[in-house]
Amino acid sequence: MDSLRNEIAHEFRFFRVYKDGRIQKFESTRKIPPYDDQITGVRSKDVVVSSEAAISARIFLPKIQDPTRKLPVLFYVHGGGFCFESAFSPRLHNYVSTLAAEADVIAVSVEYRLAPEHPIPACYDDSWAALQWVASHVKGNGPEAWLNHHANLDRATRVRSNGLPSVKLIGAILVHPYFGGTDDDKMWLYMCPENGGLEDPSLKPAIEDLARLGCERVLVFVAEKDHLREVGWRYYEELKKSGWGGNLQIVENEGEDHCFHLEDLSYVKAQALIKQFASFINQE
Repeated sequence: MDSLRNEIAHEFRFFRVYKDGRIQKFESTRKIPPYDDQITGVRSKDVVVSSEAAISARIFLPKIQDPTRKLPVLFYVHGGGFCFESAFSPRLHNYVSTLAAEADVIAVSVEYRLAPEHPIPACYDDSWAALQWVASHVKGNGPEAWLNHHANLDRATRVRSNGLPSVKLIGAILVHPYFGGTDDDKMWLYMCPENGGLEDPSLKPAIEDLARLGCERVLVFVAEKDHLREVGWRYYEELKKSGWGGNLQIVENEGEDHCFHLEDLSYVKAQALIKQFASFINQE
């Protein structure tokens, strides 16, 4: 039994699976409670989106200068290869809080279930449920007071409008995205056991789906040294050729690697990315 316990069945970039079923993740995630930032004035708190699937979110409210002014909403889905990181980690908390302050938006950062313990599409389903929860505040009578009092849900930021008829989705921002086509594909297939192969639309959006993208504009960030650089560029080119009629932009950060902007928010290039992110949200 001891030999079986130590035998490896699968090994990927972010975790290994032993033959006895144990999963060892290579990245640990520390979580911190929400708090009010005394410097920027951004407040934060955690909310339960669904008790059935254990979906929660952290909401960030920027300093309110004019109580009568409604603010755009940023719906934020963190990265981490579908299998690590958290909306409650220090670096994600600090990053999204900084975005809320810079862009003057209410940010809702979803805490979704992670693979492979919760196979894909659990993370997709949780994110969709959280977006629907945000949209439930469109008439100002939802379960969360900050969204009821301060959110302009005629101007929300996310990808598509299916199932959200009352909410106007302005744009989508993809930072160093993954859509297949790398060495991580085997990991994704393992995390999504009921998959349709590498052309599965849950991994790689079909051209006809791109053409129906339910927002007005898209901004894609890629990094020169990132192993996902070509993935981001390929998405940009395919969206451009799909017939989608929105405004499409791409920004490449020279000399930088994957998610460089999360490591040091005082770094000049990280600050530039945040400013571009905020400027995109606030375009008229």
